[in-house]
Amino acid sequence: MNTPAPPPLPNDLSSFWMPFTPNRKFKANPRFIVAAEGMYYTASDGRRIIDGTSGLWCVNAGHGRSEIIEAIKTQAAELDYVPSYMMGHPKSFQLAQRLAAMAPGDLNHVFFGNSGSEAVDTALKIALAYHARAGEPQRRRLVGRARGFHGAGFGGISVGGIAPNRTNFGSLLAEVDHLGHTHNPEHNAFTLGQPEWGAHLADELEDIVALHGAGNFAAVIIEPMAGAGGVLIPPKGYLEKMRQICDAHGILLIFDEVITGFGRLGAGFAAERFKVVPDIMTIAKGLTNGAVPMGAALVTSKIYDAFMEGPENVAELYHGYTYSGHPVASAAALATLDIYARDHLFERAAGIENFWQAAVHGLKGLPNVIDIRNLGLVAGIELAAKDGAPGTRGADILAKCFKGGALVRATGDTIALAPPLIITEEQIEALMEIVAAALKSVD
Repeated sequence: MNTPAPPPLPNDLSSFWMPFTPNRKFKANPRFIVAAEGMYYTASDGRRIIDGTSGLWCVNAGHGRSEIIEAIKTQAAELDYVPSYMMGHPKSFQLAQRLAAMAPGDLNHVFFGNSGSEAVDTALKIALAYHARAGEPQRRRLVGRARGFHGAGFGGISVGGIAPNRTNFGSLLAEVDHLGHTHNPEHNAFTLGQPEWGAHLADELEDIVALHGAGNFAAVIIEPMAGAGGVLIPPKGYLEKMRQICDAHGILLIFDEVITGFGRLGAGFAAERFKVVPDIMTIAKGLTNGAVPMGAALVTSKIYDAFMEGPENVAELYHGYTYSGHPVASAAALATLDIYARDHLFERAAGIENFWQAAVHGLKGLPNVIDIRNLGLVAGIELAAKDGAPGTRGADILAKCFKGGALVRATGDTIALAPPLIITEEQIEALMEIVAAALKSVD
């Protein structure tokens, strides 16, 4: 079989303003990917690059899955687009039913968007509107968390807690508070899995509630495991206590599972692994295996039913997107869910977690490594920052790993690893060898 020639590379890189990228530095020394299959990317120079980050936390079933490709082609030929405003197509309803059946607890209703950012803004709007519907319109306050990432929309960056994402954008949403994050190297550095220390940090929510009055709070939004903020693992009992506090004060709990959903932590969702069910859950990324943009917010029947009152000819929620429940995205998602179920990928991730944990903690003691964190098929390797140049060491490791044959993610000076769930033990070892070599080569 003849391998097709790679596409020609552009000779002018100035037109594309790249997201979350130092554009001038990248364009001076670009890294181009031209193909992907299974666990590997192909760079423009022909080298195979092992995918240590599932693309961007999203290609959970590996690249180039023929079932997803065929589903996309078939759907595009049959029905390329139909609006979800007062119209419908079967696959969006089938997908919603599948997701409701998969989700823990009574998260039985699905509102589709196109990304994790849109899923978060949807969740926040639903939370505010729900309280108004329930006769408590004064419940407007939202609570996020330091080092939390909830996308790039104005709602998401308002409740998010990563400072550079908020700089230059004004006052954002009003009436937003932030909890502290849970990472404390003094108590939990180099912990295997969940730290024993830190459940009490959830009590900070009680202090925030007392300051403003419980009856003024709409929702708390947190990532069960913070990803972009540096792979922060929840302490044992922390999420359980957060659930209890929210229940005690009538506050909705939103889990942002854009990263943790679809097997990343060895279960369908983090809520399932931790046995803590939120009132609203956001998903994206692994929903379509990264093949087509799609996101969603799942809500409980109690929330949904609160809207299903009043005149039947009036929209219950004035919110949505042109591409909500897009036919091609729905087809890709259904095919993705079929792969997860048929290949038992969530169970596979759980089964290889101990091997992954041992391999990543084998990097302890290498130059500049000050902490290693892991859960499921995720790991964070925290590096000592260079004096006066935070983030430089992480960026250098990313570049060295790419040159050595692996794609990793740098979030500041933390190297994040989250490979596709199909990774083998041999591929884990190969990935760690590349990371180790990069760590040893960077000052």
